[in-house]
Amino acid sequence: MAVSSLFRTCPDTGLPVHLPAQNLIRANAVAAVVALLVGGVQGLMVALTRWPDVQLLPADWFYLVLTGHGMNVLLFWIIFFEVALLYFTSAILLKSRLATPRIGWLAFGLMVVGAVLANIAVLQGDSSVMFTSYVPMRAAPHFYLGIILFAVGALIACFIFFGTLVIAREEKTYEGSIPLVTFGAMTAAIIAVFTIASGAIILIPTLLWSVGLIGNIDPVMYKVIWWAMGHSSQQINVSAHVAVWYAIAAMLLGAKPLSEKVSRMAFLMYILFLQLASAHHLLVEPGISSNWKIFNTSYALYLAVVGSMIHGLSVPGAIEAAMRRRGFTKGVFEWLRKAPWGNPAFSAMFTSLIYFGFLGGISGVVMGAEQINIIMHNTVYVPGHFHATVVAGTTLAFMGITYLVVPLIFQREIIFPRLAKWQPYIFGLGVAGISVFMMGAGTLGVARRHWDIGFTDATLPYNYPDFAFLLMALNGMAGVLAAVGGFLFIGIVVGSILFGKRRDAASVKSNPIIGIGGGTAVSSYGSEGTLKLPGTMVLVAIFFTAFFLYYWVNWKYLSEVWPLS
Repeated sequence: MAVSSLFRTCPDTGLPVHLPAQNLIRANAVAAVVALLVGGVQGLMVALTRWPDVQLLPADWFYLVLTGHGMNVLLFWIIFFEVALLYFTSAILLKSRLATPRIGWLAFGLMVVGAVLANIAVLQGDSSVMFTSYVPMRAAPHFYLGIILFAVGALIACFIFFGTLVIAREEKTYEGSIPLVTFGAMTAAIIAVFTIASGAIILIPTLLWSVGLIGNIDPVMYKVIWWAMGHSSQQINVSAHVAVWYAIAAMLLGAKPLSEKVSRMAFLMYILFLQLASAHHLLVEPGISSNWKIFNTSYALYLAVVGSMIHGLSVPGAIEAAMRRRGFTKGVFEWLRKAPWGNPAFSAMFTSLIYFGFLGGISGVVMGAEQINIIMHNTVYVPGHFHATVVAGTTLAFMGITYLVVPLIFQREIIFPRLAKWQPYIFGLGVAGISVFMMGAGTLGVARRHWDIGFTDATLPYNYPDFAFLLMALNGMAGVLAAVGGFLFIGIVVGSILFGKRRDAASVKSNPIIGIGGGTAVSSYGSEGTLKLPGTMVLVAIFFTAFFLYYWVNWKYLSEVWPLS
């Protein structure tokens, strides 16, 4: 076992905290929030430009800001935070020392340098290639170099996570199997290795191409391999935020999964099948065979969907079981009405679950069907789906667990607690609006990558239905609301870290953060072992009804826009 002076005992959870791991968690979490701030400001500018009556930015600035927005929120904010999660779920939950903290700081340094370098390249104005950076569009060499350095740092962090698992096993810091939350994080780390390897395979040659050492990059090959990174990086997010759902439910309510084995199998299905969803970005690519497209978007893709549906049953089911154990047994939904909705960690987690399932999950399956995809591909429906998964799902979940990380790891009380209670609802409502309004406008054909949906001064103008302009205006308003919620989060978190009251044993007693049994539940193996969950079963029935109706409506819409005779 490591030297005891390198550990402190958390007064909330009772778990030993490895101080070098704690410092790395803090550093990565702070870097994540900085990236969220930069990307959030850029996202607000994009939303106000897509609002037809405002149109904040000219075309060149729009594509520059859109490129930065994609990098900062889809890569830097989320992966910095996920690295913090990897260290938390390994060293802290397994009561272990972190493997090679010094190399952890090297990884952090590479990630910071890479993120800064890529942002500089974008701001210099020669790298407005957007998140996808499709060739033959060419960015500045340090744009690609920055992303590569960031990815190398993240890869090192993944290996430190795996090393910590080995140390915990060898030093027997926990009993039995690793906790489910750690297992979910391990799933995310495994997918991350595949994702980063895919990025290296395509971005290193692209870097050499950008400096003139390689004469040509095949566009179809680039797209296939790039999306093995670009979409799979979002599968890291899915695994990570599902692990966060389980973690918050366990820490606040002492909730355990309905079946550890089934939940672990669902995570395993992510490893095996989630990357195949990358194919839905390539369904109109003429250089790829129909056989490849059909297999990747039907038979194998749906196995990953089954994994998400299992979690969609298990997480609310675990919460219902835990609440019923506490005596909330009246009717079908007393457990849900009496849940701790005033706790921002819980409200962010549960609304993330709802938005990810109903908005992101259903729309993702619809986009992943080769035939239906044709009516929404390359429209603003696609970023609408992204915001439902990555923002309403992942970001909202990460915001939720931050309200626990600040007291547990930074050892500070949350300032403005009443404002913090409202923040997840403000942000969640804004992001849900962005998702719904963009998916609606996309269904009407609004282009994804054009800065001006009115096509002002175009030689061959095209007029969308008036309702499409209304939807994009509502999208702009929702973007403002989401930005308010995001800035509130950043202000509360940064203010708490800098000015929050120091959290000690006395404040833990007067203001407990972790529920009874929460520390044990999140750091141990165990199942609820029951399916007597009437409320959850009703929620699942509502979900499947919505799923069926929306899927059927899109097939009907396809038949109307492409009549057969």
